[in-house]
Amino acid sequence: MIPLYDDQPRRRFPVVTLFLIFLNGLVFIGWQLRAGVPESVEIGALVPAEVAHSPTPDSFIHMAAAMFMHAGWMHLLGNMWFLWIFGASVEGSLGSGQFGLLYSVCGIAADMAHIAFSPNSSVPLVGASGAISGVLGAYLALHPRATISTLVPIFIFLRVVPIRAWVFLLFWIGLQVFAQVHDRPGQGGVAYLAHIGGFFSGLLLIFYFKKARR
Repeated sequence: MIPLYDDQPRRRFPVVTLFLIFLNGLVFIGWQLRAGVPESVEIGALVPAEVAHSPTPDSFIHMAAAMFMHAGWMHLLGNMWFLWIFGASVEGSLGSGQFGLLYSVCGIAADMAHIAFSPNSSVPLVGASGAISGVLGAYLALHPRATISTLVPIFIFLRVVPIRAWVFLLFWIGLQVFAQVHDRPGQGGVAYLAHIGGFFSGLLLIFYFKKARR
């Protein structure tokens, strides 16, 4: 299922959402493609085992840098599309400063969840997925009854179907949990634990950020 747009009015220009999209694109196009994607991942990715067992200042630099790196075009475009659809509405509700802070905290929480459950993994971790998952969790708390116009495959056809946000997002997080349960440890692929950790961080932290905004 691919979300196309929601029905929430834009309360303000989503400056931080657009800046994050620009920054992720700049890192991928301006550095990763030039250096080579595998080479850049080797240089800048977060490695859970290093943070868990022998952390250095560079380990935490990698944690921050990895949030703006991607493993390929589809990884980048998928993440940025979800960030645009859900991030603009969350930023409109929180304000730009609060949204930027929520995004950053959820990204760190997602990384820590992945490290906590995979402390011996040497598989590099890159991507904004954890932070964006936090935005999805925040959206669920803020706009559960919003309507997400979604491109859904029905047999051999594609149809645009209006789906309530709570249905779409609970289905999405359910897929992440299901995939994690059936994941094979030690192999590369999607960091489902980072998605799960980021999502629930956003779902819980949004109440603090709303209170702080008031």
